[in-house]
Amino acid sequence: QVHLVESGGGSVQPGGSLRLSCGASGFRFSDYAMSWYRQAPGNERERVASIYGGSTYYADSVKGRFTISTDNAKNTVFLQMNSLKPEDTAIFYCNARAVGTNNNYWGQGTQVTVSS
Repeated sequence: QVHLVESGGGSVQPGGSLRLSCGASGFRFSDYAMSWYRQAPGNERERVASIYGGSTYYADSVKGRFTISTDNAKNTVFLQMNSLKPEDTAIFYCNARAVGTNNNYWGQGTQVTVSS
């Protein structure tokens, strides 16, 4: 059974940093593309960053500020978020997608609030 558990969210002032973690279990980590999505109130869920096989993707709005990485030995994916802005405020979700299939799994989400 697949489990994705996010942690590391919280409240921070503009310009601050947070590091999100997502612990994964129940599947072979290396076979899945791992992503972070976010959803702000009233907005659709959007993909923020992805990583698979050493390749990464970033949404234009976070390029140069966010970094996605993995610890394959611990089946964990991270999202380092620097220079946070109020518009980054959202619930952040971890996603695992089996490459070449429609198997898609979500974590429960973690709240990130950027406010002075």
